[in-house]
Amino acid sequence: MIARLTGRIEGIEADRCIVDVNGVGYLVQASTRTLAALPAPPASAQVLIETVVREDAILLYGFADTAERDWFRLLTTIQGVGARVALNILSALAPRELIAAIQAGDRGSLTRAPGVGAKLAVRLLTELREKAGAMPSGTGFSPVIPLPAGGVEADALSALLNLGYRRVEAHPVVARIVERLGEAASIDAVIRDALKELAR
Repeated sequence: MIARLTGRIEGIEADRCIVDVNGVGYLVQASTRTLAALPAPPASAQVLIETVVREDAILLYGFADTAERDWFRLLTTIQGVGARVALNILSALAPRELIAAIQAGDRGSLTRAPGVGAKLAVRLLTELREKAGAMPSGTGFSPVIPLPAGGVEADALSALLNLGYRRVEAHPVVARIVERLGEAASIDAVIRDALKELAR
């Protein structure tokens, strides 16, 4: 089972993207929220994956954060909610909005998603009311973090991650410093400046 893909984004369409991993292009279906968070091709990114195996196909569904992936898993346990409808719901409502709608019994918000009629909305509200409070809400939508292609930027970022810094805080700092220093950027200089900036 595939749980995550890290590679080059080759193309983004209305409801899916292609992730190239070492020359193999994976077709990944995703919500509009995840697709909007992807960097423009041909940048590299990491996407969380839920693999669905059917008799006639192996389908990959991609997510930019664990909250959306966990909601996808829960939604697809409800009768009448397949993977496509689950993605439609997650395109219409962020996890925190979905929690609020379920807790408030807001059927109208759920029916904004294509494929969700009044009857299915009632079933979702009924079956998910007790589970919604325990589900992750996300902290807003965290974008997919582009991965540096290699060289000084990648090495400096790797060094900072080994020192205990998180990618989400270290990557923008390193990228900014490499851009500022230009061709003169050495790994020592980048790490030194990054540590100064991160220590503030």
